[in-house]
Amino acid sequence: MSAAAETLALDDLPGHLIRRLQQIAVAIFLQETEASGLTPVQFAALQTVANQPGIDQRSLARASGLDTSTIAGVIDRLEGRGLLLRSVSPADRRARLLTLTPEGHALLRDVVPCMHRAQQRILAPLPAGEQREFLRMLRTLVDANNELSRAPSGP
Repeated sequence: MSAAAETLALDDLPGHLIRRLQQIAVAIFLQETEASGLTPVQFAALQTVANQPGIDQRSLARASGLDTSTIAGVIDRLEGRGLLLRSVSPADRRARLLTLTPEGHALLRDVVPCMHRAQQRILAPLPAGEQREFLRMLRTLVDANNELSRAPSGP
C-alpha cells in the first residue's frame, strides 16, 4: 500500500462529506416529519405533483432526479396510502398522470412546516450569509454535474 493511501483523510474528500451530509439531512428530515411517515423522496414526489398537477410519471422522475423504476415504487407507496392518484393520459394511454388526493394535499400542508424546520436545522451551524453562499455553491455543483447522474434532473 502506498504512503498516500495510508494517510488519506476521508474528511478531506468532498464526496465523503457530501455523503455524510446526506445521511445527516435524511436523519433530521425523518426526525422532524416522523408523524407523517414520509421519506424525503416521497416528500419530493408529493411536492412536485402538488406543483405540477397532472404531471406524468416520467416527468416526475426527471423533475425529482430519480430513475423511473425508483419513482414507480415511490408512486405505488403513495398511491397505496391514498395520497395520490394515477390516471391514464387521454393523449397517450401508456402515460400515467398524477394528482394529489385531498388526503395528499392535507398531509403535504401539515408536513411543510416540519420540512422547513429540518432545512433550518441542517443549515443552522452556518451564519445566514454563509447559508445563502452554501446553497448557491450546492446549486452550482449540482447543475454543473447534473448530466453525470444516473438520473439527471430537468424541467
